[in-house]
Amino acid sequence: MSRGRPSGEKTRCGGLWTEARFRSFVKGNLRSATRKWQPIQQCKKNAHVGRGIYMCNGCKQEVPPTIVDEDKRKRVTNIFVDHIKPIVDPEVGFTTWDEVIEGMFCESDNLQLLCKKCHDIKCEEEKALATKRRKGSIDEE
Repeated sequence: MSRGRPSGEKTRCGGLWTEARFRSFVKGNLRSATRKWQPIQQCKKNAHVGRGIYMCNGCKQEVPPTIVDEDKRKRVTNIFVDHIKPIVDPEVGFTTWDEVIEGMFCESDNLQLLCKKCHDIKCEEEKALATKRRKGSIDEE
């Protein structure tokens, strides 16, 4: 089943996975491990201002940890521990696994708690930079 994009050569996992699928698998498992990383837990604890209330470092508003998504009619996460300096620089792209791991398991001075709205804005800005970088490299060829 094609999704309208090239799948790439399947060289990983006995010929079942592309390089992109492999990177996604590794990154996902590393992200799971960060939940146990103490600086991330401490960042969340430091932003806690009251029972069920956290201070967003972006908009400086007090926000609950979950909100109701009216479209899906269910609760969704409203607080995110965010890396101030992105794990993968959107202007450079992926370089090495060592840099990804160093970025993921950073100290608390590179972490901030953001509400969903601020986190979504930051992510969109980073995605736009990455898209611009990729389009720039396509134009050069």
